Amino acid sequence: MEKDFEVIIIGGSFSGLSAAMALGRSMRSVLIIDGGKPCNINTPHSHNFLTHDGETPKDILEKAKKDVFQYPNVKYQADFVSESYKINRGFEVRTISGKTYTTKKLLFATGVKDILPKIDGMADCWAKSVVHCPYCHGYEVRNQKTVILANGDAAMHYAMLVNQLTKDLSIFTNGAANFTEEQFIGLKNNGIAVNEGVLVELHHSNGYVNSIALNDGTTHPVSAIYTRPINKQHSDMPQNMRCELNETGYIVVDEMQKTSVPGVYAAGDCVTPMRSVSTAVALGTKAGAAINAELCFEQF
Repeated sequence: MEKDFEVIIIGGSFSGLSAAMALGRSMRSVLIIDGGKPCNINTPHSHNFLTHDGETPKDILEKAKKDVFQYPNVKYQADFVSESYKINRGFEVRTISGKTYTTKKLLFATGVKDILPKIDGMADCWAKSVVHCPYCHGYEVRNQKTVILANGDAAMHYAMLVNQLTKDLSIFTNGAANFTEEQFIGLKNNGIAVNEGVLVELHHSNGYVNSIALNDGTTHPVSAIYTRPINKQHSDMPQNMRCELNETGYIVVDEMQKTSVPGVYAAGDCVTPMRSVSTAVALGTKAGAAINAELCFEQF
């Protein structure tokens, strides 16, 4: 056994660090275990986050670590957790390096991973010119020739948001279009064309797309693409611990970030599709405060 902690946080990106700060300032003994593979590792700039607009996620993360680790009761272990499970006095956590820790409370800040469409060039352009969030990236590609790669309700949702940012906008459904008559009318009234062609390749320069190729041999110029990939929990530990997942695969939490398993909390991208640095920070702060409050309550 390595050491006992009051709280172990699995995942040391923005949500995990934010929770650790709240707990560290409450004099809780905290261990962050992190493998160093954040989902936004390829994102060149972070936006829509007060005081950090336009900075790289890496730079913001380094500043966050400096802030958090000034609290001596917050420890950091660069490692991957191999398993976690309930024991009589809380939880036991084991890492792939062979270390074992115990804790009273457990926080999953493990994020999600993106399952991108299998289209040549898509992975190279992801988070650079192929983006998922108009709030995080839309201003930077405003007034550019833009494509929405989606269908049905998802495409309509994007169209209503992105139409504010550019009028050179079209939808590629990558197969037969699936819109209601009312949706088709709305798209037509706003000058948004729908193309049912199947994408086979993104032509790009260092991750910045300049055209897309369809299976009919045609190419179409484009500077930015919005799409929402399938998201999968980055870790299967929450599910292995019987934390409830919702129908879209996110960990179910209450208003204080509690999961369905007593003593286990979750925060950040693993609990919500609202993926942004500011959201992750906010949820982490709330989780840290809730965990501390529960520990205080149990003491009395």
